[in-house]
Amino acid sequence: MNITLAVIGKLKDPALKALYEEYNKRLEWKIFLHEFNGKASPTQEGDLLTNAVPVPSYLIILDEQGKNLKSAEFAELLSDIQVHHQGKVTFVIGGAEGLSSAVKTKANLSLSFGRMTWPHLMARILLMEQLYRAQQILKGHPYHRS
Repeated sequence: MNITLAVIGKLKDPALKALYEEYNKRLEWKIFLHEFNGKASPTQEGDLLTNAVPVPSYLIILDEQGKNLKSAEFAELLSDIQVHHQGKVTFVIGGAEGLSSAVKTKANLSLSFGRMTWPHLMARILLMEQLYRAQQILKGHPYHRS
């Protein structure tokens, strides 16, 4: 599985950076990270983010209005992407102002990590943990307990 993360903002906090690196090290899937400065308008950020999406790729945006999935459902989705979309998926995380409508309309799926609002840098860590959890679910590893 090839996973692209197109994100606004750079991890500067050492604790967040360490968590990201820990999950990245645990993942067997290849992660391609594209970080962009978060000082542009949502439209400009949207252009940067969509230009980072490889073709072909299944595009998932993280948005508070998105679909809530259980971890096992997320693992099933990734398994389906692996089979039907050449194992290529891109996750897009916008900045503090959210994602432009242009980015939202290009998405195959809008995904939410619950009804609460998460800082975009924390959302990246949550995504990495869920990717690792999905990998372990698909391998039948007991990391995930439901």
